[in-house]
Amino acid sequence: MKEIAFIHQNKARWSAFEQQLKQERLLSPDELATQYILLTDDLSYARTFYPQSGVVQYLNALSARTHGLLYAGKKEPVARLLTFWTRELPLELYHSRYDFLWALLLFLGAALIGWVSVFHESDFIRYILGDAYVDQTLDNIAQGNPMGIYDQPNAFAMFFMIAVNNIRVSFMAFLFGLFTPVGTGVILLRNGIMVGAFLAFFFEQSLGLVSLPTILLHGTIELSAIVLAGGAGILLGRSLLFPGTYPRAYSFWKAARRGVKIILGLLPYFVLAAFIEAYLTRHYQVISPGFTLFVIAASFMLILFYFVLLPRRVYLKTLKSKPND
Repeated sequence: MKEIAFIHQNKARWSAFEQQLKQERLLSPDELATQYILLTDDLSYARTFYPQSGVVQYLNALSARTHGLLYAGKKEPVARLLTFWTRELPLELYHSRYDFLWALLLFLGAALIGWVSVFHESDFIRYILGDAYVDQTLDNIAQGNPMGIYDQPNAFAMFFMIAVNNIRVSFMAFLFGLFTPVGTGVILLRNGIMVGAFLAFFFEQSLGLVSLPTILLHGTIELSAIVLAGGAGILLGRSLLFPGTYPRAYSFWKAARRGVKIILGLLPYFVLAAFIEAYLTRHYQVISPGFTLFVIAASFMLILFYFVLLPRRVYLKTLKSKPND
């Protein structure tokens, strides 16, 4: 984008915000935070492509002034952390919503493939999960403990191992986007097929009503987070193939920055899922069906609120804070 086009596209918003700053008492913290995010994005773009231009100095001064107002009287690390969770990350999630949708469709399609394959080929489950895993599960079924795979002796060690593995999978799903969306697609396909095959295996053993709620107990958060990490990877790969009106290098930088924020935002959810799996799922035979359904429903509502409803709400508030061109 030429410098004159960049300035023309954003000048009205900058000027309107300058006027608002003259009446700073009328600006809410949310409006300041939103404008600060937009300004720093503009400043980063200008520094990259017009480093010698006066627009860089102008945006730097405006951003510094906004920063001073935003964090005046506050401890910056705390305020910055709060802004990240309530403003920055939800906006990034909203702008990546179609990438998440593609990741979800790919994961569900892969799960369907895994499901169908188990019923059409008896050895498929062994190919996907391994002989040792399948044989151990069959032994657990024979002993009346079909989901005994979750009943490990050391709950904390299990929690740590699961958390690390889930975080590793999320980083792989994201970083494989460097090989275009196909790289991330491979990770989503592999994990989707495993989940579909795993469920089909238990339904084949007439244990579907036992396995499904047990898996969803922790899987509602865990699988959702893996899909979201896959969406971040698709975003990264798409930026390389389809940079749009931006130069390819800037498109990649912007997608990588957004993707890293998303992955960091998913870390607490992977830890929470690991905690549920290590400390609750292992007791699937003891906890009541009502409590299991409550945890599943609460997990679903948490994902729905933070990754779907809140991003849209924050985005709509951002639109209201922008002046009409």
